[in-house]
Amino acid sequence: MSDFAYSYARPSALEQRPDGNALLLSAFAEEGLNAETACFFWGRLRNSWLAARGLSTLAKVVASRFVPQSAALRDPIVTAGAGQLRFEAFSSCNGVYARLDLGPEALDGEFLSSGTTNVDFNEPMVNALARISRTEPVLLSVGQQEVVLERAAGKVVERKVALPERWIKGLTSVQAYLALMEEKLRLTRAQAIQLVQSIPAGSAKADYYLVLRGARPSFTPVASAGAVRVGGVHRLRLLDGLLPLCEAVRVYATPDGQASAFVLELGGGQRFLLALSADVWRGFSGEGNQLETLMDELPPEWVGGANRLFRGNEVFNPTVFALEHDLAPATVERLCASLSAMGLLGFDLAENQHFYRRLPFKLGRILSLNPRLKNARALLDAADDVQLVGVGAGGRTEVRVRGTDLWHTVVVGAAEGARCTCPWFSSNQGQRGPCKHILAAQMRYR
Repeated sequence: MSDFAYSYARPSALEQRPDGNALLLSAFAEEGLNAETACFFWGRLRNSWLAARGLSTLAKVVASRFVPQSAALRDPIVTAGAGQLRFEAFSSCNGVYARLDLGPEALDGEFLSSGTTNVDFNEPMVNALARISRTEPVLLSVGQQEVVLERAAGKVVERKVALPERWIKGLTSVQAYLALMEEKLRLTRAQAIQLVQSIPAGSAKADYYLVLRGARPSFTPVASAGAVRVGGVHRLRLLDGLLPLCEAVRVYATPDGQASAFVLELGGGQRFLLALSADVWRGFSGEGNQLETLMDELPPEWVGGANRLFRGNEVFNPTVFALEHDLAPATVERLCASLSAMGLLGFDLAENQHFYRRLPFKLGRILSLNPRLKNARALLDAADDVQLVGVGAGGRTEVRVRGTDLWHTVVVGAAEGARCTCPWFSSNQGQRGPCKHILAAQMRYR
């Protein structure tokens, strides 16, 4: 494999900034925050007040929990490179994914290298963001070990923390859903404000559907043609403070209604995305929507070689990658799934393209974070845990697979899709990925 050509988008020269900003920049430089070995980006936020509103909304997401028993986790992921910064986070229940993108127009600084880090959003950072005024100069530094926000009133430093494995599982499912989504609606700023006003009161127990009644968006409990299913619609209140500030909103959904997303165009190179799982109780980390693609292992050197080609936020185009490296589309699909299973791939809905994260490259995560896949391979390793019963018309294959306490009947190759008699399949009907018994049957008898 040959390296892709890569270059950073450079903002305007630092010396052209106003004197007030220059003083803060000098402080950054004196402390060594622009050292290439430690710092990915340092510079000024062109519209610091708007960026602060986006980051405050992100902090609101990470502090939220829509399932009572979920653990409190507050670990935004920050990726720098390709002339932009991406801040990503999940709600503590893992059913809401949010991302703030700051493009070249939003930044006035230098990208010294590319990479990804993850920090907590603690009270000092949340308070500092809330106090940023409309014309206040603010500097931001993103490095391997810390994120620093500096104002005239002082600075806040958030240190790197361990990234929860649950977040990596969530990133895998989210990018798979986003890559399947289609744009359903496009709303103006006035309609975005109406959208806030139309969110039903209380915590929604049932699905709601977003529709346009004339020019006004509204939510209804009745499905109809062209309506967008929004599970747990009350979760959209996370956007209360941001929707009135946006220039437009794009609404997306997967064809099967298993996830929805709202992309807020904030202007000035800023964009905010909020994605919702199908139901409040469903976290993205448990979806398993890439398990079938991961059934066939790729040689480790292929996956490692692809990882070495890409830097933080660089575009990953599967079609171009396949053509440039003479790979079959199915092989590149498996490569994408493998990289995604390690949390290395994201998806930008507005640009309709994958982007890369520079998280630690750990092939072992593919199995350790996908226990259904790991257990399916264990079933295949046993002498007689997967047994062929018979093959019928149209390739319909019936298989007996050993369960924890009893044998399960699995049908694969049928026109209506794979089926299993286990409790997991009975509860989810394939909407959250296949069970381990279906995976084992497919791997042996496809």
